[in-house]
Order: sequence, then structure tokens, then C-alpha cells
Amino acid sequence: MTTRGELVLRESAGHYEIISNGVFLMDTRAGASERLLVREALRLLRPGARLLIGGLGVGFSLAEAAASALPAEIVVLEIEKTIIDWHRRELAAFSANALDDPRVRVVNEDLVTWLRHTPEPFDAICLDTDNGPDWTVFQQNDALYDEDGTELLRDRLRDGGVLAIWSAAAAPVYAARLAALIGPVTAHPVTVTRGEPDVVYLARRSRPGHVG
Repeated sequence: MTTRGELVLRESAGHYEIISNGVFLMDTRAGASERLLVREALRLLRPGARLLIGGLGVGFSLAEAAASALPAEIVVLEIEKTIIDWHRRELAAFSANALDDPRVRVVNEDLVTWLRHTPEPFDAICLDTDNGPDWTVFQQNDALYDEDGTELLRDRLRDGGVLAIWSAAAAPVYAARLAALIGPVTAHPVTVTRGEPDVVYLARRSRPGHVG
């Protein structure tokens, strides 16, 4: 049990699933779209970039970031200490033991709260904290995707910085918000075995706002 309810790591045929309060969140069987989330953001960056990853999950996004020589610093925000602990044991291989990378700093805190209080600017912010802006794991996470939350993310990006968002389905209303508040948006669908494609949205900052 955690302060936000039951969090379970379930092993099945050599893979792991994370279940929150009885709801399936993710597993270690695929990860193509989570890797794409980071790979497309890194493609727009220069060496020495500062990268923020929201959500540790099963580690695919962090592993992709740590495999690149581009980032000088990778900050990972994860609200659940239990998930961080799993990445030092059962899930270590899936994040490629990236918690041991000296460039990686893991912060055990709520992402929105941390963003509101940090002055740190980033060249890229990659969010894999929910099943997308239209399907949040907890209701309070809605604050990350509304107008105020989108402006907060923009204000933590350097000029020309990129915001990458993972979504389990297309979210055209949210994409329009990104374009209006941050800058040009591209959508990158990823075919999955069943259901709608996952979609990675990238927004490049060109709109005015606070510069950290």
C-alpha cells in the first residue's frame, strides 16, 4: 500500500505489470512508444541538454534517454517511492540500470508541485505520467494538462525547447491547446497490438512566457 492506494508489481512469464488500485497501468512487454517519446525529443536537442522525464514507469523512457550521449543531465520525477525501489531490483534491467548513471537524478515528488517550485529550465520535458491527457490515473493529474498546467510546462522550457507527451489515444483538443500555448505541434502515432494507436505529441516552444 502507498499513500495513494494499492500499487502492485506482478510478474508473468518473465515480464512485469504495474497495477494501481486494480487498474492496469503498464507492462514491460513493448515500450516502442515510450522510447519514441524520448527519441523524438532528443532528435531536436544539442549536446549538453537538460532533460526532464515525468514518470519512471517500467523504465523504457529513462533507458532511451540514458542510451544517448546528448543529455548532460536527466531528471526523473516519480511520485511513488515504491516504483523507484523496484527499479533498483526487479525492474533494473528494463531501465538498463540507468539509476546508476551519474547524469540521472531521481526526484520522489509530485510533478506539478515540483514544477511550481523549481526554477530549473529544461531543453526537453517528456511526460509519461498517465495514459494521456484524456485518461489520467488520478484526478489531480488533470492539473498537468489543463491551460494552467500547459503554461507551467512551457515556462520550464528554454526557448526552442520541446515538450513531448505520451497518450494512449489521439487527443486533438489537447493538441490544439499545445499549439496555442507552446508552439508548433507534431503527432507521432505508434501502432499497438489491440485498440487505437498510442500517440506521442511534440510541441516546440515559440510562445512567450516566463524564461527560467
